[in-house]
Amino acid sequence: MDLSEGYVVLKCHAIAGKIERDQDTPHYQVHVKDEQFSYRLAINVRSSQKPYDLLYFVDDSFQHFITDKLDQLDFGLQKLEDSERQAGGLALDYIRGNLFKVNEMKPLPFSLPGENNDLNELIDSYIQRAVETKAVVYVFGEPWGVDRVENRPDKVFGFQPGRGVHNLHMNQGNTGRFAQENGVYQDGGLLIHYPSAQGVGDHWVAAFFAFQSQSFHTDDRTGNPIDKRVGTEPVEPGTPAVKARVRIMAALVNPRGEDSGKESVTLMNSSPEKVDLNGWSIADRLKRKQSLDGLSIEPSGVITVPLDANNVQLSNNGGIISLLDSEDIKVDGVSYTKEDAQQQGWTVVF
Repeated sequence: MDLSEGYVVLKCHAIAGKIERDQDTPHYQVHVKDEQFSYRLAINVRSSQKPYDLLYFVDDSFQHFITDKLDQLDFGLQKLEDSERQAGGLALDYIRGNLFKVNEMKPLPFSLPGENNDLNELIDSYIQRAVETKAVVYVFGEPWGVDRVENRPDKVFGFQPGRGVHNLHMNQGNTGRFAQENGVYQDGGLLIHYPSAQGVGDHWVAAFFAFQSQSFHTDDRTGNPIDKRVGTEPVEPGTPAVKARVRIMAALVNPRGEDSGKESVTLMNSSPEKVDLNGWSIADRLKRKQSLDGLSIEPSGVITVPLDANNVQLSNNGGIISLLDSEDIKVDGVSYTKEDAQQQGWTVVF
């Protein structure tokens, strides 16, 4: 089910940030502005239910084909329609988009004694740097006050009309009263494009947030928590992603002219047991699949799988590669950018 107010991406500049510590469900608040309006970003830093500490992952050198799409957006708020809320589109999906490895998310309290050691302060460090450098901020989430103008000033920063974006976290895998917010390709997040400064080139930072009560095994249609390994029974909240036995190590995305059409993906078995790949598949950015039937990998072994262009195609404009097991569960996933694929004949190593 979609979010009640829709799903948007906002391209803007950060004006100010504000830490909250004394509310029951505190948020880190951000005043941002596009070329016309001010908005408030309400970023959850503590859950309303146990376990209270949020999961987070920050990539200080984010590389993904989505950044090329974001660069091309005009400043302002854009509702993401169905054409962008699918494989290969602009929308975020923590599980299907290969934005990062969800098992790298860690819990962090919203408030701790001392400096630079809690979630509030972590977010604040990136927002303050975005303010100072006039970085471009991209926000994914659910809007409020956009379709219906709020006459009251914003309750945190005082600008008028009050409007903003919330649900800047994973929006699937919920149970109970939050299950109505489940959906695919509608996850929240914060991406910041910092300009070159002080000898450091321009770069992207991405921050992703989830609740420990959410599941990382969700239905491809509804976003509801499931466990396809044992049927369709709900997974216990907080069940981690599948630990990869087989990993995607590299891919030949842009073969040389004489080898045109001979793309390949290299897999490694990191487990101590032989892995039978019958029923497994490799999927591309548009979820086209190639079967791995008949293949297996010895312990610590590596195999290179030639790709059939009739099944899977690795775009030179950037994309994702996913490895699915016999139950169609994603075992591993990677992404690459247009820049990664520019040099013919070179293998992209992940």
